[in-house]
Amino acid sequence: MPIDDEHAPLYGVGQVADMLGVQPAFVRRLDNEEVVRPARSDGGQRRYSRAEIRQVQRVADMAGEGMTLVGIRRIFELELEIADLKRQLAAAKPDRSPD
Repeated sequence: MPIDDEHAPLYGVGQVADMLGVQPAFVRRLDNEEVVRPARSDGGQRRYSRAEIRQVQRVADMAGEGMTLVGIRRIFELELEIADLKRQLAAAKPDRSPD
């Protein structure tokens, strides 16, 4: 697993909490509430990638602005739907290159 892979699950809950200045319980709660779902090690420990750490930071920022975890989860779901629809639209567009 390359170290430069932003999706490689390398960091534990304590490391993520320390990096972001939040409580470990907050990080665990995001998984329990299905807001940020990290990979699990063979021993069942949560392992976060750099991409997931950025998502945890976004959640912390949004929660700091007064949003609920339910609301934040819904925003993430809608963002994924929009990205999927954009991919579908791009794939469905006919190629308009000149003959």
